[in-house]
Amino acid sequence: MTLDLERPLRNPDLGSEPLMSKRARWLVILGFVLPGTAQVVAGNRKLGRFGLIATGILVVGAIISGLCLLLARTPTLTFFTNSFVLLIVQWLLFAYAVVWVVLGIDTLRLTKLVRVQRGWRVPVAMLSILLTIVPAAGAAWAGNAVGAGRGLISDLFRSAPAVAPVDGRYNILLLGTDAGADREGLRPDSISLVSIDAETGQSTIIGLPRELKDVPFPESSPLGPIYPEGYCDEVNNYEVVDGGGYYCFTTGNLNSLVTEVEDSGSPSYEGLYSDAVSQGSSPGIEATKDAVEGATGLEVQFYVLVNMDAFQSLIDALGGITMDVQERLPIGGQVDESTGELVGVEGWIEPGKQKMDGFTALWYARSRYGSADGDYSRMARQRELQSAILAQMNPQNVLARFQEVLAAGSQLVDTDIPDSMLGRFVDLAAKARSHDPVNVELVPPAVDPENPDWATVHQLVDDGVAAASAPEKDAG
Repeated sequence: MTLDLERPLRNPDLGSEPLMSKRARWLVILGFVLPGTAQVVAGNRKLGRFGLIATGILVVGAIISGLCLLLARTPTLTFFTNSFVLLIVQWLLFAYAVVWVVLGIDTLRLTKLVRVQRGWRVPVAMLSILLTIVPAAGAAWAGNAVGAGRGLISDLFRSAPAVAPVDGRYNILLLGTDAGADREGLRPDSISLVSIDAETGQSTIIGLPRELKDVPFPESSPLGPIYPEGYCDEVNNYEVVDGGGYYCFTTGNLNSLVTEVEDSGSPSYEGLYSDAVSQGSSPGIEATKDAVEGATGLEVQFYVLVNMDAFQSLIDALGGITMDVQERLPIGGQVDESTGELVGVEGWIEPGKQKMDGFTALWYARSRYGSADGDYSRMARQRELQSAILAQMNPQNVLARFQEVLAAGSQLVDTDIPDSMLGRFVDLAAKARSHDPVNVELVPPAVDPENPDWATVHQLVDDGVAAASAPEKDAG
């Protein structure tokens, strides 16, 4: 049987053009279906065996990875989001691309085109080149994509051990900041706490007004002794008052904590959160985490700082985003203090369902005027946009624009989430797609930001968490 196969392939009748044409077509197809086969049956067997082994390793590795994803999803995702593992995968893909090119060129040589029928020479050559370049380019592209992902992970996430959930949930502080050269300090425009069920991925998104006053700190916070009655009940004075408290440099709003702690120069804050920077955070952000924990009663484990300006490039990278606009919103503009009229408007976002580019979507989230509920509507639109972006980032869309999405993502986010948690959170994100998030808005009329009732706030948060918990947890 082997001899019968090898006679026309390894030792063909060079004078028979029909036979040589058939042989050439078989070699090209065999070389594509199972790289190395053409060399084993008609060329350098050593090179062919090397190609078959390389292909076998790739195929077996892919099968094992697929099985592991089915049987042990989280550990597998954690393994493949490790920077060192990604580096190995990247270079294996590059190496296989080179092997494929070498085998493809050698296969074309083995076809002996000058002995092939004239009508088949160009088709055989073009097919051989196509079946060599396309897979090799695909492997090279995959290697580049893996490298880009590895770079993003290294730049964005710190190296640290995984963290266990608290009461079965991961609590992540999401800060949206509208960066700009004319803005002093960091004052987040949107503040949300995302509480995620560690088993099901069900989430509660708790929206906190940026102007929330008198926020309490937990007992474990170093700011607790400084503000025992809540954050900043007076402003612009650093003298110690009779009761032992301290006045503030800022407005006392929740979103002023980063500026208060980091930029005020107050001796009250010296030495606070001294290890924050080494943990991938900052003293001001750690103070904000403590304040949100005191306000909601949920322990805040991580933060994600989202630059709203970078949303524009991310949305454009995703090919736009579909939003259902409920009210007419201005692009640009400001209120004339003398007349109270809105002036300087560059355009309008009209009501209705529409696909937005990055510029329009950014103004949808940023627009300060035209909403019946003012800043509270703006908060809700920002969270709506964040949710829509997550929904738009399906695997097909991300893969189609992988490099652009990664480039935008590197400008979009700062976080203290450790890289060892990525696999777990990717798994939870996939599970979360089957659940609608529960939204809890701590805004009027339920909550008065100027004089909040913290018992009411905690009850609203508890109800929201319960609604986004697994049924067995509710029953238990």
